[in-house]
Amino acid sequence: MQARRASRELAFILLSQFEKNVEKYSKENLDEMIVKSIRVLLNSASDDLRVSLGALNDMKNRIDDYEAEHEINLNRPMGASNISVPMVMTSDFSGRIDEMIDVAEKALLGLEIAEFCALDSQQEVKDYALNIIQNYQNHQANIDEIIKSYSKGWDFDRLVKMDKDILRIAISELLYIKETPIKVVCDEAVELAKKYSTDDSSSFVNGILAKVITEKGL
Repeated sequence: MQARRASRELAFILLSQFEKNVEKYSKENLDEMIVKSIRVLLNSASDDLRVSLGALNDMKNRIDDYEAEHEINLNRPMGASNISVPMVMTSDFSGRIDEMIDVAEKALLGLEIAEFCALDSQQEVKDYALNIIQNYQNHQANIDEIIKSYSKGWDFDRLVKMDKDILRIAISELLYIKETPIKVVCDEAVELAKKYSTDDSSSFVNGILAKVITEKGL
């Protein structure tokens, strides 16, 4: 997993804890919030793994029931062990497996980010996350005004906060940090939207960033 991907996710979790007055947070405040954010990631990963385990157990029980209730086994003598039966992989089972894969991937990502942040050798993760946050703090008015101006037809105050935070991270990188390729910044923003926000958020975030790139001559 790339360190900067971890940084963006960490920055996103930090922003979710901010109140409106973002300038009041000092470097010391942010360091404390990073520790709390790592705990959030670990707890979230643990919860995701429990959900995944529950889904796996449910899937196992359904398969066992399917086998036991198949006519081949219903006609077997009492006490005889069930034998395996052919089973078509239905869309229901396929959908459940996709859900488990998604949950497991999120849990793994959370654990990876926590590991990145916990290791001294990965100080760059914290540093880049702080770089994003501090650039947003320094340019909050301009960044939020950009989001507002490109969100025509939307009330800025009623936009999903997660979407605004994802855009704040991406715009901070695009306009002020300028260390990462534009495509990477946009792709990572879309992935954050898919993971954390609503079904329509990824296309909304992508559309706003496309306008930023065009209008700002990037």
